Amino acid sequence: MGKAVVLVSGGLDSATTLAMARDAGHVCHALSIAYGQRHRAELTAAVRVAQALGAVDHKTVALDLSSIGGSALTDTHISVPDRPSAGIPVTYVPARNTVFLAVALGWAEVLGAEHIFIGVNAVDYSGYPDCRPEFIAAFERLAALGTRAGVQGRRFHIHAPLSKLSKAEIIRLGMGLGVDYALTVSCYTADAAGHACGVCDSCRLRRQGFLEAGVPDPTVYR
Repeated sequence: MGKAVVLVSGGLDSATTLAMARDAGHVCHALSIAYGQRHRAELTAAVRVAQALGAVDHKTVALDLSSIGGSALTDTHISVPDRPSAGIPVTYVPARNTVFLAVALGWAEVLGAEHIFIGVNAVDYSGYPDCRPEFIAAFERLAALGTRAGVQGRRFHIHAPLSKLSKAEIIRLGMGLGVDYALTVSCYTADAAGHACGVCDSCRLRRQGFLEAGVPDPTVYR
């Protein structure tokens, strides 16, 4: 199936996505972004996940989005909510997936890879506009227009295989592919050891997913 760049955050969804890309026969190059997030525990988890799931390469690119702020995940003056909120939550990071996919696209072009995988989800997602299928389709069109490879006729495929799955379905799928979810960190405010708060949106969705999947939750909560 050829080379693929897989965005790996260290969380549950991206670990499952990497496992799916590997299972499809791709040679996987894992990409993580240090974007000025509140903690580095997820980046440490991303290293574990990439190694465990057989990525041939793992690159971490530093892009400090905390310099522009605007999100509870990058600005310590904005509190991470401990309950669901209406509309787009304050944990939305402005243009994050646009930036992440742009970096992945650049590396894919250098590698000669035609496939990019991202673990966005539009069912259990927290209201982020850049997790929707319409956004992924639009970025794939952009990739064809804005790269040398694209204008020379090489097509990039942006894969979001979890887009229409519930968290429970994602977990069951990952278990079948051998994903060890104990390696992952999903919490928005995890401590240095990766221990989860248990109350943020991400923890809530993750815990409910394991419950509905009928799978023991390996998450260590504070």
